Amino acid sequence: MNGGAAKEQPSVAEPRASAPQKVTPLSYDPRLASRLDALRELVGLSRARLDNRTLSEAGRVLDEAAARRRLSGRHTVVAIAGATGSGKSQLFNTLAGVPISETGVRRPTTAAPIACSWSDGAASLIERLGIPPRLRRRPLQAMTDADERLRGLILVDLPDHDSAAVEHREQVDRMLGLVDAVIWVVDPEKYADAMLHERYLRPMAAHAEVMFVVLNQIDRLPGDAAEQVLDDLRRLLDEDGIVLGEYGEPGTTVLALSALTGDGVGDLREALARFVAERGAPARRISADVDIAAARLWPVYATRRRTGLSEEAREEFSDRLANAVGATAAGEAAERAWLRNANRACGTPWLRLWRWCRARREPTTGRVPLGGQPDEEVTARQRVEQAVRTVADRASAGLPAPWAQAVREAAVRGSQGLPEALDELAVRAGLPPGRPPRPGWWPVAVLAQAAMTIVQFVGGLWLLGQIIGVMAPNLGVPVLLMVIGIVGGPFIEWSCRMAARGPARRYGLEAERRLREAAAGCGRARVLDPVAAELLRYREVREQYGRVVGAGAGGGGH
Repeated sequence: MNGGAAKEQPSVAEPRASAPQKVTPLSYDPRLASRLDALRELVGLSRARLDNRTLSEAGRVLDEAAARRRLSGRHTVVAIAGATGSGKSQLFNTLAGVPISETGVRRPTTAAPIACSWSDGAASLIERLGIPPRLRRRPLQAMTDADERLRGLILVDLPDHDSAAVEHREQVDRMLGLVDAVIWVVDPEKYADAMLHERYLRPMAAHAEVMFVVLNQIDRLPGDAAEQVLDDLRRLLDEDGIVLGEYGEPGTTVLALSALTGDGVGDLREALARFVAERGAPARRISADVDIAAARLWPVYATRRRTGLSEEAREEFSDRLANAVGATAAGEAAERAWLRNANRACGTPWLRLWRWCRARREPTTGRVPLGGQPDEEVTARQRVEQAVRTVADRASAGLPAPWAQAVREAAVRGSQGLPEALDELAVRAGLPPGRPPRPGWWPVAVLAQAAMTIVQFVGGLWLLGQIIGVMAPNLGVPVLLMVIGIVGGPFIEWSCRMAARGPARRYGLEAERRLREAAAGCGRARVLDPVAAELLRYREVREQYGRVVGAGAGGGGH
């Protein structure tokens, strides 16, 4: 407040300790400790996927939590912040009982905050704030009652947050990130200032339980105007999303007072005494910082839909690779090869002789041709690339942008060299050299065909003998033998062809299955497994993020 200064009293500097003071470190409750551990694990798992800027806030919270944990748990650092002319320095002097913070028209005059501690053992906390010894104070020894009620309090007077000096505003921003609680001092003229609400109060809504908002200078308001301004201030705080601690509920304490006349200062002193006695402000402050860090990380971890690779997507990917290597065509070729060999083995000698002569003039067709034309190779590569893109899109669907990008990159890395690997496995998993295996009934069919051929020869020789007069004339028997041989041979061949369809089909399906499994195994090792690893990493960080968020706001601890 830009009012007159309080009656001059000698400033009480903090005495120098002759020996190191024993400090009881701060301890967090199990719930907050679990959230911090989860946040630390989350940051560690995410460093390879997220940039440092995204993780900077979480890293800062972890550093501050670790630093605060090593310091005194019996002290609570409370900063008094406000705009120029709000009277925060006068309130600081009133609470301390001595004019140890400069007030008047010369404010702001210093970029350095001033600290006042009500008990010993606060040196390490004040050093963490960067406040030099010359700016550390202690209340008058005459304030015995205040000393007892506020024991453990470290009160810090900050420069004006709306100061024209940039270094003053920087000091305020730095200190607000280090203290355990804040008393915001507003006056009837600037309590609705947009800069205060948009830059400070609204972003700090999660810290409602460690904030006080004090309407100062109510002595300047006539009648019930103070209550009206106080109600409007509560309305603005509610619009900022700040929970008000009314009716005994946790939240921001809102008070009206006059640091000049002392009206209402006692209520603030009592509220501070209860607040400090709880010793829960440091942990509640850290818990609120974790809430804010988790909220900022929400876009890079949270998803509202189920993610991952379905069995349908995996099977479709395998089918696409099988089509790219021609598994179906290979199975059909294997089936045809089996049927050709069956026809060769079970056909009539005359038909086999004719086929043999024709085969001598044509290339061997007993194997599946593995080398394709250039156009076919290009088409196969395009099919492989399309299969990889499709499975990557399906796996990354619904994921936050950084993790979706990681999944796609894993798929692309795995696809490098995949067409060549498929070509190699097609050679290894193709049909074995030579002829397909023969079933056990083929020799019987061959003997039957041989018998039909012998019958034809016997009948023919018999007729020939009758023609040249060597044998007695008898056309019936030799003609019947020739008819049996001529008709029986094709009939046996047709029967064998019908019987060969089932084994040939099974042989072709087995060849197709072998090639499909080989293609699926190659695709799984090169693409699906790396993609699944990225999805597993995301599920791990999502689980850690759930621990950070789902544990709720941490309670106090000491």
